[in-house]
Amino acid sequence: MASYRIRKYQERDDKGARELFLKAMGENISPTFYHCLKLPQNLVFLMGALLITLHFTGSWLLTLLTGLSLLATLHFLVKRMWNDFITLTLNTDMSDISKHYLSGCGSCFWVAESQGRVVGTVGALPVKKPALHREHLELFRLCVHSAHRGQGIAKALVRTVLQFGQDQGYKAVVLSTTKVQYAALGLYERLGFRQTHEYFYNMFCRLIQLTSVEFIYHLPSTQGSKGLRQEAL
Repeated sequence: MASYRIRKYQERDDKGARELFLKAMGENISPTFYHCLKLPQNLVFLMGALLITLHFTGSWLLTLLTGLSLLATLHFLVKRMWNDFITLTLNTDMSDISKHYLSGCGSCFWVAESQGRVVGTVGALPVKKPALHREHLELFRLCVHSAHRGQGIAKALVRTVLQFGQDQGYKAVVLSTTKVQYAALGLYERLGFRQTHEYFYNMFCRLIQLTSVEFIYHLPSTQGSKGLRQEAL
């Protein structure tokens, strides 16, 4: 028997949902940093800087300090990028979840609750493009507490969105994630989402080659809703 339950968001969940989002997004800093270190151009730049420092100073200590300074700068920039995203989100749709997700019939926000605590979240909004506003539903803010992963919570939350989209008459569910969110990429692919295209979220992401990926899941007809609902159980 599942040790959690999924239900619609309530105002009392606000603090738990925001704290979970903050923690989950912060976990992306280290994978992004290591992604940057593995880029050939960054390795060449780092090695070049170390060799130049050693050549002109003749000091291994200064060379070591130069390397550590460059790594610290890179980590700071990566952390700043994710913190900017977190701040933006907490000041927009996560600033008032009820207003942004629960004010209309075509959107919603859910939490996974375990022992009275919010351990998972997911939201869904119609896409902003007017031509697809009533056809595509976009999945947002899928987060699961690290201590509760491996229990199928993320899968259940995604299937909740799929069922909601079908019940609301949408034709597809879309979402975006980054290439360093490996668990999310694997989850969406296993659930039947298909990649549509890749892009860079901003100029810094382009510089560090951090690609975002868009996915789509084409919903079956309303007649198939029973099967989808049973699969989610």
